[in-house]
Amino acid sequence: MMRPRKMKRIELTVLARDVDGVIEFLGRRGMMHFSNEERTGPDAHVKDEGLSKNIRETLETIQRVSAYLGIELPKEPLETSSLPTEAGEALVLRIADTVAQLREGEMKEAQEKQKVEEALHEARAFANLNAPFSELDQLSYLTLRIGRLDRAKQREVQKSLADRAVIIPLGSGTAGDGGDRIVVAASRKGRFALDSELKKQSFVPITVPEGYQGVPAEIISGLESRLTDAERELRNIAEHKKRLSDAYGSELRRLTASYLMAAITEELKEKLVATKSVYCLSGWVPADSVNNFVTDLEGVTGGRVAIRTFNPEEVPEVTEGTEKVPVSLQHGVFVRGFEGVVFSYGAPLYGTIDPTPFVAVFFTILFGIMFGDVGQGFVLLLLGILAGNPRYKVLAGFKTYSTPLVAVGISSMVMGLLNGAVFTNEELLIGPTQAVLGFFMGLTGQAGEPPERILYLMPEQGNIAKLFYFFGFTVAVGILLNSIGLWVNVINQITLKKYEKAFFSKNGLAGIVFFWYALFLAIRVLRGGRFAWFDVLGLMLPVLGIFFGPVLWRIISGERPMLEHGLLVFIMEGFVEILETASTYISNTVSFLRVGAFALSHAVLSFIVFTLSGMVSSLVMGPVFSFIIMIFGNVVIILLEGMIVAIQVVRLQYYEFFSKFFTEMGVVFVPFRFRRELATDTKVSGDTKAVRGVKS
Repeated sequence: MMRPRKMKRIELTVLARDVDGVIEFLGRRGMMHFSNEERTGPDAHVKDEGLSKNIRETLETIQRVSAYLGIELPKEPLETSSLPTEAGEALVLRIADTVAQLREGEMKEAQEKQKVEEALHEARAFANLNAPFSELDQLSYLTLRIGRLDRAKQREVQKSLADRAVIIPLGSGTAGDGGDRIVVAASRKGRFALDSELKKQSFVPITVPEGYQGVPAEIISGLESRLTDAERELRNIAEHKKRLSDAYGSELRRLTASYLMAAITEELKEKLVATKSVYCLSGWVPADSVNNFVTDLEGVTGGRVAIRTFNPEEVPEVTEGTEKVPVSLQHGVFVRGFEGVVFSYGAPLYGTIDPTPFVAVFFTILFGIMFGDVGQGFVLLLLGILAGNPRYKVLAGFKTYSTPLVAVGISSMVMGLLNGAVFTNEELLIGPTQAVLGFFMGLTGQAGEPPERILYLMPEQGNIAKLFYFFGFTVAVGILLNSIGLWVNVINQITLKKYEKAFFSKNGLAGIVFFWYALFLAIRVLRGGRFAWFDVLGLMLPVLGIFFGPVLWRIISGERPMLEHGLLVFIMEGFVEILETASTYISNTVSFLRVGAFALSHAVLSFIVFTLSGMVSSLVMGPVFSFIIMIFGNVVIILLEGMIVAIQVVRLQYYEFFSKFFTEMGVVFVPFRFRRELATDTKVSGDTKAVRGVKS
């Protein structure tokens, strides 16, 4: 198709109870580009703060729980997602409660482990200290109390002191004591609170034998036992966390996607014109999809929807110029792969010619001319095939470049067959080329044999003339591309009813006549012809058309005054326009010499790699070094020169082709979708709201 798809404006009026279902339908189908209307008036929809807050808090809860369990959540709704239900919200709360209890237990055990480790470290440090045990309290940060305390009261002490002390059982006391032997360890700064609590719970101190030195072994072994218990409990908690992650992982991902969908739905509803009972949705839908769109929508709402459709010329905002009709392009696999080149520059206006097919053809041809090598082209072809295969996740980021890589890979291989290069090797194809040329064309060289290659790019003796012919061919390609751009502009301006620009501008019909007559004259002179009187007429008529174009059009259209900005401004603008026309056409044409120059530089670089490889092949370990040079050289050429050639092709498209007709940018058709991954097919990236089709 040479023009964008036809669009229709759709206005939907739905009941408030159906609006969520309608938005869910629109987000799944991805067919409606919302208009840039803003809600206005006293009855405009008011944000449901309670619902939005609940959605936001639920998402935060899910994210917090999933972060603890180590679950990776989706960043957008899934294809199977639906809006959340009360059962889903209850499930979130239940999972969050279970995880909160587990987290609390883990924190408690982690604190216990830390306390025991600190106490054990301190006890070990003083285990062999050559000082009485009774004096350790004065030498260490650690405070130790040994005595008897009833088991029930031990729990009370531990609960009261929390993380400020560690209680280590030492075994039961003698019969009739009615208590158990323990050692209590606390930090020095917490010894007053420790003594106070122990006294309140009737703690009975045990006197350590006088002169006993160091820390009793029972204390260290007790601390080690407590540390082992704490570590075992933490391992049990980790295993429980893993079980919870396995059990709830899929549910949490599903719920996240569901609440993300709800958040997007509420975000859109905030921007809709609405009352308490009715919502109004307005946007653009491809004309060829309207019938199915309406039928499916009526099925979703049970017929409770009012639908009106309009052609673009029936929409006041479009005719007044306050809104542009979005542009949707429809291409086959080959051309669709090059839409990104067009959209990275800008979208064509609705109703104008779609330049993507021209871009696809000329991008492929120009790249192949500058990057001719069978082996290197095959590498690009292979990369394109692999990038388009979903099984290779490593290349998933290059999926959009799959078709261009395949196309330029094939064109590079064709050019490589012509100049006889395979991974910079210029000898492999000599035999096959001579056989083919000798059999089918009967060509013979000076020695009575067919030429070694069809196209000679290296400036060898006797091939200079052929090289100039090749440069002439690249200029001819540029002339063709420039001419197509000019005719595209003429047709576009006529479509937009801007007849002055179509006929009297430098990129209009007058510019085309001047450009082609100047080329005709240059070719005739180069072939030995002479400048004649009619050449003056041939050049001056289009020049006068460009110079007097504004005045001629104001006379034809009946606009007054004829000199809109005065005589002096008219003369200055006319001369500037003529100078710019001549300089632009010359530069745009000569610019395509770079295609031949880069083709020559590619051949020279390949020759250098091939020559160096041959020079080292006769040395010791020569074949190994030769292979390394060939590999390294080809990698450098494919990566570095391939990127440079791609940049040059894009530059030629932008400045020599697009500049002829891209005078005003259109709006890309961005249908409302829940999933950004699908939305990127529209070649729009960046702002999340724009990708989802929601106007900021």
